[in-house]
Amino acid sequence: MIIDFFRTVVNLKKISRQGWIDKVSIENPESVADHSYSMAMMSMVISDLENYDSEKILKMVLLHDLAESKIGDFTPEQIDMEKKIHLENTAFNEIIEDLPDSIKKQYLEIWQEYQENTSPESKIIHQIDKLEMVLQAKTYQNEGYSKEKLETFFESVKIDITNPKLKELFTKIVNDL
Repeated sequence: MIIDFFRTVVNLKKISRQGWIDKVSIENPESVADHSYSMAMMSMVISDLENYDSEKILKMVLLHDLAESKIGDFTPEQIDMEKKIHLENTAFNEIIEDLPDSIKKQYLEIWQEYQENTSPESKIIHQIDKLEMVLQAKTYQNEGYSKEKLETFFESVKIDITNPKLKELFTKIVNDL
């Protein structure tokens, strides 16, 4: 039923971003839904400026962390990538299981494209995911959280962002805010 899908979506608001808890000791960090919303806004603007398929981009962003509503948010230190992908794929398939076939097929294709990270849209989304994390880290720094603890977030992203416009935004976020 569609209502079960909607309940799963709502649950994403209760899932805290684990990295902020583990690495920065933030007691009430942003939720995964907060992160997805920020990513959606950033992706919409970047997609429109860069002439990507904005509908596909937004669907990919909204789906990219949906599995976490069932399995939670794991950091790389908590679980190896292969196991995380398996858990996410299983959860995602369960989440979309009762959707109408036409929608389910489309969402699964978008999900798989994001997971494979081979299309222009998936590549830019993976980079926007990192850029949003940096913006949130800088926001937490400006709120008084430890610059030293947050530095790991800035450093981890430097090599991941390759798009020139996103790299420029990254530099501005880190240096100007």
